[in-house]
Amino acid sequence: MFIVLLNYKVPLETIDQHLPAHIEYLKQQYELGTFMASGRRVPRTGGVILAQAESKEALLEQLALDPFSRHDLAEYDIIEFIPGMTCPELTFLATS
Repeated sequence: MFIVLLNYKVPLETIDQHLPAHIEYLKQQYELGTFMASGRRVPRTGGVILAQAESKEALLEQLALDPFSRHDLAEYDIIEFIPGMTCPELTFLATS
């Protein structure tokens, strides 16, 4: 499991120009089962994605398809973790 932290490198006006394409990319990743949750950071300096992938390298390949990546609009910090405990609604994420 991975937490992906996006940090915008450009003004929000530029981000907003590419937002529709980014949203389409997110929808594709949800359909593929790669992304589990996503949303904006507060304050709006980037975003957060909860993802699952076979490896960090596989995730990096998927993130390279993001318009924010292709147009060099954001940096991506990736945190890998193993969920050991969850709330009842998310037990499917836990690996023990």
